Amino acid sequence: MMTAEENDLLCRVEGQAPMGQLMRRHWQAICLTEEVGEPDGTPIRARVLGEDLVVFRNTDGEVGVMGELCPHRRASLVYARNEHNGLRCLYHGWKMNRMGEVVEMSSEPQGSGLASKVQHKSYPSLEWGGFVWAFMGESQHQTPFTPPPWAPNEHVRVSIAKVIIPCNWAQILEGQIDSAHSSSLHSSDMVPARIGGAKATDKSWYRPSTDKSPKMQTHREPYGFRYVAIRRPIENAATHDYVRQTVYLAPSSALIPPNDMYNVANINTAIDDTHTAFHFIAWGDPKTTPETHTWRAFLHTEKGIDVDSAFHPKRTVENHFLQDRQAMKAGNFTGIPGIPNQDMAMWVTMGPIADRTYDRLGASDLAIVEFRKQMLDELRHFMNGGDPVGVGARAAAPTVTAYQAILEKTVSWRDQTSPAV
Repeated sequence: MMTAEENDLLCRVEGQAPMGQLMRRHWQAICLTEEVGEPDGTPIRARVLGEDLVVFRNTDGEVGVMGELCPHRRASLVYARNEHNGLRCLYHGWKMNRMGEVVEMSSEPQGSGLASKVQHKSYPSLEWGGFVWAFMGESQHQTPFTPPPWAPNEHVRVSIAKVIIPCNWAQILEGQIDSAHSSSLHSSDMVPARIGGAKATDKSWYRPSTDKSPKMQTHREPYGFRYVAIRRPIENAATHDYVRQTVYLAPSSALIPPNDMYNVANINTAIDDTHTAFHFIAWGDPKTTPETHTWRAFLHTEKGIDVDSAFHPKRTVENHFLQDRQAMKAGNFTGIPGIPNQDMAMWVTMGPIADRTYDRLGASDLAIVEFRKQMLDELRHFMNGGDPVGVGARAAAPTVTAYQAILEKTVSWRDQTSPAV
């Protein structure tokens, strides 16, 4: 059981909160590249770790990530003119390039020299795997960007569903590493079948087990941990196990066991203490991995239908997540279409920050227990001057992968290194 103080230490990311400072040692997924797709296009507002940002693509096609408020009189640069490789504030015409350098001051006399004395807040940024990334920590702590295991090279297809969820990042991450809930919450979408391993169609995912009470085991790593859910397979249950290994990449990402068509991953960007940009990712061979619009349709996270233009969900607590009770009577377990929407209903109803002091955890919650223990240990280590988890020498190798397989009971899951699909 956690204390209230530990719960805050784990969850809060704003200001000088230790978790936020640890996250600033990692490159942050600021927004999707599609949100700033056009050179000299409309700037967008982003909020990460409690900090308001403006993101834009300049005339040369490069992305910039800067503080939202103009350094002059603090007007928003989201409304600025995006022209000639910089943002020009509408208020007095000050113009900043993507490095935060003030290159023009229309309101100041020529030769004033003020421009050279002003540096607007900006962050190193780049694009990879469908995201705009930025390093928001102190410059002396910046490490080179390393492609994540779910986007190992530019030839992999990465399709991303995004939803802005009004709750803390940690309860979303806990949902992604909780294998036990899928047999209940997602039972209408993850269907048992007599097959040799997990399979996918454009309608459902299929798994070779009816076991709703998996045995959990964990193995701690420098970057986080691996854990498995071991279930009885439908066939050969006396001699074999159905094993699903999930990988936790500290602090806020997970590799989820694949199916026969594509791999699955999650990355959560902490917007602030009580809001998160949730990203659910299909990745792998372009021949078998769904394109973005197909992936979002499968998950019921399509823009203009399930989420608005800024990725806020249309299913909310106020409208009961548009739950269909007639569908439930007809056999659908939740009455909520789409795996992320089912998860979201659970996460959001826990409250903006779940009060973990009231949790009553069982054997199936082993991964949740390990996550909380490890991250509290890591935060205390970091607060005492130690190296942050998942950075530099402690980063996950690009070959780290989740997997699923039917294994003989004599085979150790820890020794398996099944390649990604």
